[in-house]
Amino acid sequence: MRRNLRAVDLTLAGDGHGLSRKHQETLNTIRKIYEQQYHMYTHRTHQIEDRIVSISQPHIRPIVRGKAKADVEFGGKVAISIVDGYAYVEKLRWDAFNEAKTLIESVECCRKRYGYYPEAVQADRIYRNRENYRYCEERGIRLSGPRLGRLPTDKEKQKEQKRLERQDACERNAVEGKFGEGKRRYGLARIMARLKETAESVICLQFLVMNLEHRLRVLLFYFLRHLLHRNLTYFRPLLWCCS
Repeated sequence: MRRNLRAVDLTLAGDGHGLSRKHQETLNTIRKIYEQQYHMYTHRTHQIEDRIVSISQPHIRPIVRGKAKADVEFGGKVAISIVDGYAYVEKLRWDAFNEAKTLIESVECCRKRYGYYPEAVQADRIYRNRENYRYCEERGIRLSGPRLGRLPTDKEKQKEQKRLERQDACERNAVEGKFGEGKRRYGLARIMARLKETAESVICLQFLVMNLEHRLRVLLFYFLRHLLHRNLTYFRPLLWCCS
């Protein structure tokens, strides 16, 4: 690899024309991969920061998930929020990031979007740290899940707290269901775009289509309810006269 890169440099120095932008970016990616592989070889390690795993898609990074099916995954990592059944893409990156740090940003985006803070936030266990608890408590927001510290001594408060925890867990299932819906019906599990900007556009468009589908279902529900109500008000006097 080092010999071939040196030969390419000599050829480009004597040619005088240079490479196209696409070929130059590919060459820079190959140089970066060579440097990373050489560093791992000389330091006798299999890990390196910001590792490139694809020449054609240098923006993709390995993400350690620790799942039984695949310990390491590749692709975009999306953090979403759901309000009234509509999904909003809060953060989209191609490397690993801590989801807990996105809660404050998501809540502030919700306030800018609707003009007020939400009453409650149904979040996963990773979001329940002291910083997020303090942030939500200062703004009167109820963060789902068991609270930090001791349980209340009052039995009624304990029952009410457990009831809210079960309710929040049921409502939070909509987030996992939205990801499952996107993977099964809209191709979220198989992004075929190769460029970073194109792939991000495809992911955002899939969530846009899911929101449009949800909007159509809501409109259909209101239309059928209104139609059923009109039919009942029309047939009710007729049935009363017949009886």
